[in-house]
Amino acid sequence: MLKSLTSDIRIRRATPHYPFVRARTPLKFGAVVVEALDFCHVCVEVENRAGKVAQGWGAMFLMDMWAWPSAAVPHEQRMVAMRRLNGDLCKLFASYDDYAHPVDIFHRLESGMRRAAEQVSRELKLAEQIPYLATLVCTSPIDGAVHDAFGNVNRMDTYHGYGRDFMTSDLSTYLGKTYAGAYVGDFVRKKLPARVPAFHLVGGLDKLHEKEITDGDPHDGLPVSLDQWIRHDHLHCLKVKIRGTDLEWDLARIREVSAIAHEEHKKLGLKELFFSGDTNEQCKSPDYCIELLTKLRESDPRTYGELLYLEQPTERDLHAHRFDMRPLAKLKPVIMDESLMTNEDFDLAMELGWSGIALKACKCQSAALVFGCKAERLKIPYTVQDLTNPGIALIQSVSLAGHLHTLKGVEANSRQFFPVASVAEAHVHPGVFKLKDGCIETASIRGTGLGYRWDEIGRKFDESAK
Repeated sequence: MLKSLTSDIRIRRATPHYPFVRARTPLKFGAVVVEALDFCHVCVEVENRAGKVAQGWGAMFLMDMWAWPSAAVPHEQRMVAMRRLNGDLCKLFASYDDYAHPVDIFHRLESGMRRAAEQVSRELKLAEQIPYLATLVCTSPIDGAVHDAFGNVNRMDTYHGYGRDFMTSDLSTYLGKTYAGAYVGDFVRKKLPARVPAFHLVGGLDKLHEKEITDGDPHDGLPVSLDQWIRHDHLHCLKVKIRGTDLEWDLARIREVSAIAHEEHKKLGLKELFFSGDTNEQCKSPDYCIELLTKLRESDPRTYGELLYLEQPTERDLHAHRFDMRPLAKLKPVIMDESLMTNEDFDLAMELGWSGIALKACKCQSAALVFGCKAERLKIPYTVQDLTNPGIALIQSVSLAGHLHTLKGVEANSRQFFPVASVAEAHVHPGVFKLKDGCIETASIRGTGLGYRWDEIGRKFDESAK
């Protein structure tokens, strides 16, 4: 029989809000361009077994272009469906009347989440079923809010509540009997490091040189081109979006980005550089990346040596071709992102020779923590990516990365593409939204819950606009 803990919570209500946010400059990844999105915020109210009540917040872009790329369902229809699903999921979570830990609540409702997606798909007469990845994205602001509320109602840092003193379930509940006796808290840091290295995104449409800037670009005091950003933030970690379909363009792009970075570093007296590459599933097979890396190693060994990993080169359905990733992984670590949704996906990826995994808060804090523990146990590399999320969503991602032991820092590119969406949060957390020496400073992330300090942020929503 499971023990009852005073810290366990039940959800009394979950309320969504859907502010619409436009990008400062277009964000291109894979085959899509992002210009505007619903930035969903969810407030949950919870009660613990001691009868104390508190609220928590979560936020996430409902980014259908990433979670649900589709030729059959138009973007506008996908946006409507994901907002509708998020609203139904809020009702699902609020209807769960048992007391439990946030990680248990998520896993116990997982089948209900799938059924909710099926129901919305039927009722809206969609040409295809809402995929599970999109369902996770719609769930993630709710799940994040539950974790925040759990810490708030128990007057503690949420990350201090992942051990055996606060969880009735050990990791074997989610990962199998070999994890018996191990808890999430065994694998996470109790305290954030003072600084977390930040990966800056070099998108497919981004300008690299200051001389390329025109009157049509933003003139808001922030950098536009890559060389300006490096001087502004002293960047040393760059994530380069490449096409995956044009070998010469991709090779030239990586080399040009590297050349600019090294030139600016020389002027600034900076030494370390790290790169990652991401095709967002565009490669028809791993052979493309093998050829790309081979040519990069021959033509630019310095940049090849600074390349840390490649992210999700091939399509997300691991069963479609069951590509053997071992030959590619012998050259550089190959990290799965869109393919990782379930523990079964994780196991199949390991069988197929993927090197490691990318965690994202947009696939739910509860799942990311469990997968991070599994990666730690298996001693494989893992990263934390941000889905370009601003505001408290970025704070959540930074905290997740800082409490784990990632391959290198965290991706944090909303300051490039959606800075206006973080103005309120930046007043309270200046070191999160303005890099120093290429790093995010975490000192402001403190207090109860996930450390947002929501009351100080003071963000308000128009109730009539829901």
